[in-house]
Amino acid sequence: MQKVHRYKAHPWHGISPGEHFPDVLTCFIEIVQTDTVKYEVDKQTGYLSIDRPQKFSNIIPALYGFIPQTYCDASVAAITANALGRDDIEGDHDPLDICVLTEKDITHGDIIVKARPIGGFRLLDLGAADDKIIAVLDNDAIYSGFDDITQIPSKVVERLVHYFTTYKNLPTKEPRTVLTDIYSRDVACDVIRGAREDYERNFRHLVK
Repeated sequence: MQKVHRYKAHPWHGISPGEHFPDVLTCFIEIVQTDTVKYEVDKQTGYLSIDRPQKFSNIIPALYGFIPQTYCDASVAAITANALGRDDIEGDHDPLDICVLTEKDITHGDIIVKARPIGGFRLLDLGAADDKIIAVLDNDAIYSGFDDITQIPSKVVERLVHYFTTYKNLPTKEPRTVLTDIYSRDVACDVIRGAREDYERNFRHLVK
């Protein structure tokens, strides 16, 4: 018999990343394409909170959230540092972010979905590793046919790049986020495994 929770699970700590991790991931979605407010899970309570209204016309072109029971710390930072030949990189100390591409119109966040990673963006946010895993909704009628980010239409990738390189910018300041690489599915899986290692190291008291 399947175990049933009496109370709502914390989306970061209480949801498994999936029995077929990292090939198929259980993801928690915070934001959808129609949101004009950036929602983010409150780390203490697990409820969605308003991080900030979107001040400009930036709209996320995919479902956006994170992979439960992951954390970006030393292992994720080491992957970025090795790729860039630097020794001053730290993780951003958040769950690993993920964008899920689908042809369906999904109207609200605060949901879990199954997704397959196909690549990722190596981003620096004020110098910290802030990777964005790019995935496709499992069994999606259109996107499930893609296995690697190189197969995705270039305009879709351009929209994602534009969003993540501008969504935190202010008109009078230098860009906050810098995209250094777009990487393949294999590298994405390495980053996901690293984030899982970082989670187990930092939150071992929560790991069953």
